[in-house]
Amino acid sequence: MTLIQEYPLADPAAGPYGITTGPDGALWFTLAHAGQIGRMVPGEEPATYHLDPAGQPTIITTGPDGALWFTESRAHHIGRITTGGESTDVPLPVTGAYPSAITAGTDGGMWFTMNQANAIGRIDTASTTITTYPLPTEAAAPVGITTGPDGAVWFVEIAAGQIGRITPDGTITEFPLPDRAGRPHAITGDGNGDLWFTEWAGNRVGSITTDGTITLHDLPTPRSEPHGITLGTDGALWTALEVGALARITIPGR
Repeated sequence: MTLIQEYPLADPAAGPYGITTGPDGALWFTLAHAGQIGRMVPGEEPATYHLDPAGQPTIITTGPDGALWFTESRAHHIGRITTGGESTDVPLPVTGAYPSAITAGTDGGMWFTMNQANAIGRIDTASTTITTYPLPTEAAAPVGITTGPDGAVWFVEIAAGQIGRITPDGTITEFPLPDRAGRPHAITGDGNGDLWFTEWAGNRVGSITTDGTITLHDLPTPRSEPHGITLGTDGALWTALEVGALARITIPGR
């Protein structure tokens, strides 16, 4: 049985959004409306770190340098924060692309979605060269992105209602969801070979296998607006709900 528990976290106005497990074992998350980064160990009080309130931090992930990297979609920046709470910003060379999510690829590059540019980008961490890969579906509006167990990078297309896959050489495959209006938002691996994603409008979480088989699960609270999702150190999946909570999803068989 899939068990989902919710943990009240913050004033809903703060906007819990992206979430990841950091190199220190804590859960790190963004508070998009408040312009903050948060850190939480289950059972302890969360800590928050202030950023530019106009930047709108959204998706956060661990980088190869042991720090946390996040997108600031309104400021068109990529941010970096250490586990000690020290943060810096890096301006992007492309304006108006609305960077939404970022992940470390198996090829050593950082892959990210460009929501308004309808493309996937790759940053070479050595040369900082950026390569852009336009999506086959027009106005798909990619958002969440993660590295899959197959060595490819997986992402969601919020406007098209699809899950996408891109290989290191740039080959793109798209998988339509059963509910094309579900507004898929974030995606992560579960450690068992599958990927899990949130459906913001559908009020669901779902899983997809690397061959494209999709399973969906409803969340217990109506209109909870699930956004980011990550695998926790406890073996469960955690998703940030914009209503002001974290939801814990027990993976069947664990």
